[in-house]
Amino acid sequence: MLNAFRAISILEGLSYLAILSVTIGVLSRDYVFNIGMTHGVLIMLYIVFSLIVANKENWSLKIWLPIFIASFIPLMFIFVELFLKKSALNTDLMTDPT
Repeated sequence: MLNAFRAISILEGLSYLAILSVTIGVLSRDYVFNIGMTHGVLIMLYIVFSLIVANKENWSLKIWLPIFIASFIPLMFIFVELFLKKSALNTDLMTDPT
């Protein structure tokens, strides 16, 4: 579940950058509907998966809340990915008995 959340986090961050690219004029406004719908679906998945992963990983509100807020700040998905990668590595080390 953590790996799925990591993938959604990256896709959501990239879609947010795409929306900002339309805003500053890098991308054509013809793509606003498609990019907006994609981003909307991804942000909903991000929120749902963040709650599922937070419950599964026993994250406190102090961990979950910054991850949630990061979805609204451009380029913060990179730091979330670094945190999730570290979290996944720690989980793998704890479950691997060798």
